[in-house]
Amino acid sequence: MRILHVLDHSIPLHSGYTFRTAALLREQRALGWQTFHLTSPKQGQTDEALQTVDDLSFYRTPVANGATSGLPLLGQWQLMGQLTRRLREVAQEVRPNIIHAHSPVLNAVPAIRVGRELGIPVVYEIRAFWEDAAVDHGTTHEGSARYRLTRALESWAIRKADHVFTICEGLRSDIAGRGIDAAKVTVIPNAVDIDAFQASQTPDPALKRSLTLDGKVVLGFVGSFYAYEGLDLLIESLPAILQTNPAVALLLVGGGPEEGRLRAQVARLGLDSHVVFSGRVPHKEVSRYYDLIDVLAYPRHSMRLTELVTPLKPLEAMAQQKLFVASDVGGHRELVEHMKTGVLFKADDQSALTQAVLDLLARPQIWPQLKANGRAFVESVRNWRNSVANYKPVYERITRSEGRA
Repeated sequence: MRILHVLDHSIPLHSGYTFRTAALLREQRALGWQTFHLTSPKQGQTDEALQTVDDLSFYRTPVANGATSGLPLLGQWQLMGQLTRRLREVAQEVRPNIIHAHSPVLNAVPAIRVGRELGIPVVYEIRAFWEDAAVDHGTTHEGSARYRLTRALESWAIRKADHVFTICEGLRSDIAGRGIDAAKVTVIPNAVDIDAFQASQTPDPALKRSLTLDGKVVLGFVGSFYAYEGLDLLIESLPAILQTNPAVALLLVGGGPEEGRLRAQVARLGLDSHVVFSGRVPHKEVSRYYDLIDVLAYPRHSMRLTELVTPLKPLEAMAQQKLFVASDVGGHRELVEHMKTGVLFKADDQSALTQAVLDLLARPQIWPQLKANGRAFVESVRNWRNSVANYKPVYERITRSEGRA
């Protein structure tokens, strides 16, 4: 089996998208399949047409240039043209049995076009809908002409692909609501590499001291600072948490488009001595920062994106046997069992977040069971071996029907 994956971006860039991709590719290879990988122009400028990162090689697509490249819609059209040309070249070189396009739909459209030209079946894997991501980024709003257009394009791609994969039940329900036969959609759940995530270790004293966290109870977040993550709500709740537990400090590890606003919010609330921004850290160092955190917080705001899409972070927390609180958006409810594997609180409710943190800190007797339950869940259910096994029957059926097995 030869599979050509078409991706938005990949390692060495760091995101939940790239980490999921790398895990999927390695597990597919463990099944004996040959995988090939092409990234879109959104990977950015690279010096190599074929770049090897860790043990994976990625074909790169040149960045689109010209007067229209930065314009809405016209820029995306140019990007799809660039990707179509590069995908055609790579597909003719590697001769795959299947083209596997991963969201956004900007990757699916070129894949469907090239697949038709070359007689190769195409599957489309949806991790989030492009129109919903654009709402969070502030480039459009729900119901706008652009929103409706991108939603229509997404629905077109779903219908034209030979099969559709998605990452969770929330997205599968939305796809079914577009009139798609349920038999055409398979969930490949988010999961973790249980060997890569082990129980947290004793905090590094030197690192803790350097971040002025000695003697502190550390509430933390590790990841990208996007608006939907709800870090503004977490900061807003901190004064009330400090009133009851003055030893609490907030550690924010990472960076992103919201960082400036979050820093301004901390200053406005007079919390500079209670909040630590570590900045982005190398991936190999992230576990050292996790070790510093007593309770992780995932306060995602309620919106279509977070209600439909399951994140990786709570699963990574469970794998490391970390305590965490999370808002009760749909994406979290699909992963977290309240008071068994984690603690859920009412989304967008500052007092509920405050109370969840304080209650968890006040009940150390339940910590061992929460940690053990979370680890057991990822070991037995949410591991990549289980998830990737769901590709096999679909791949085999599609290649059999196409006579390309």
